[in-house]
Parts: sequence; structure tokens; C-alpha cells
Amino acid sequence: MPKPNILLITTDQQHFEALGVHDPKLKTPNLDRLCREGSRFDRAYCPSPVCTPSRASIITGQYPSHHGAWTIGVKLPEDVPTVGAALIEAGYSTALIGKAHFQPLASTAESPSIEAQPTLRDLDFWRGFNQTWYGFEHVELARNHADESHVGQHYAIWLEEHGLTDWKEYFQPLPGDSASKAPKRADRYGYCRDERSWQLPQELHYTYWTGERSLAYLDQQADSGKPFFLWSSFHDPHPLYGQRTVGFDV
Repeated sequence: MPKPNILLITTDQQHFEALGVHDPKLKTPNLDRLCREGSRFDRAYCPSPVCTPSRASIITGQYPSHHGAWTIGVKLPEDVPTVGAALIEAGYSTALIGKAHFQPLASTAESPSIEAQPTLRDLDFWRGFNQTWYGFEHVELARNHADESHVGQHYAIWLEEHGLTDWKEYFQPLPGDSASKAPKRADRYGYCRDERSWQLPQELHYTYWTGERSLAYLDQQADSGKPFFLWSSFHDPHPLYGQRTVGFDV
């Protein structure tokens, strides 16, 4: 019997009620189709209310108290056993496309992070990044939400390939820099709260990028004849929009 392909699709910080099948005011046709044709649970729980620990649990199968990345700002050890590594041993190709957030935004000598500036915007580094990382042989990453200054990695390479060579202008600047096309006033999540709007074209949004690059990987694997595991990791809704409880803030 052939080994099954595995496609894991995740959204970020989306409440289980934030679906069209639950609330008809919301338009989520593709998620609604998954609900109709698959299984929908209303009593599933994350192992942690914050990002890095919960994501680390997805790939390790361990609680944060065991895998070590117990909160945001704490790096997941790179030698921890992962599901991707186990699947590679079983003959699978493995890939992560989208958001990782296994490492913090601050890099130190004791805990170096490649998900920190200035590495995030070092596109030569990401063009040459071809090592297996946390059990993923193929990675294409983006760290930012909305127009956050954490933009870079493979997403920024893709923006340049699609003609947006001045992509930095559309995102919040790093200290000492400036950005003319990003919203001038933004909340802590990088979203504009005044009359100005984000000028980034819709077709260059990172959600579109995650979907396009995931489809490209699936097309590639269809011709390989080898079973695959792909985590297609979407960034949104994340800031406030995926929550139903007023005041809940992580």
C-alpha cells in the first residue's frame, strides 16, 4: 500500500467560532468546505496560549514543559526530535511554507536565532538556506504579520521576483530607516488605525504567497513519486481578528 501524503494547513490565532459554518456573517468558503467534507471539533485545545510553544508542540508532539520552548522569546532547541525527522526516516519529503516562529526575534550568543534581524532581511542568507531545519528539508519562510518590520526571508525574495524591488517601503522600518508607503501610525501588531491604508497590492500579500508557494510544492511533489509532508502555515487572522473574547491579547 502506498504511503499517504500529508498536508497540514494551519491558520494563526483563529477562534473555532470564526467560521462561516458557525457565523453566517463571516465568509470563509474554503474552510467551510473542509468542515463539511471532513470533521469539525468544538472542543480542541492548544497546548499553550502563545505562539512559539504551541507551534513547537505541533512538530514535537510534546508539551512546552518537555520540548523547552516554554514561552515566546525562548528558542526551540534545534536537536529536539520532530515529526518531520521521523517522516524523513520513513521515506518522506518534508516542507514548511509560511510562518515558523520556532526562534525568537532577539538573537544572543547563547541562543542564536535566524528569525531575528538583521538575518531576516539578509536575502542572500535565505537564498542560500538549504539545510534541513527542525525536520523540514524544504522551507520557505515569512516572519511578519501585516506590515511589521519583521518582513524578509523567502517572502521578500518572492516580492523582488515579482517586481517589488522597493518592498521595504511598504513595511514598518527598522530603527534608523524610513518607509514611505507603510502606514505611518500603527498599533503594536503593525495595523494602521488612522485614515491611511496599507498600499501593498493584494496579489503580493503574504497570504497569497503562502498559497502560491504551497501549490508550487504540491505540483513538484506530484511528479516526484515520493510521499510528502507539507505544513502550509498561514499567518492570519492573528492580530485580534481571529478572536472572539474581548480583551484576549497574546
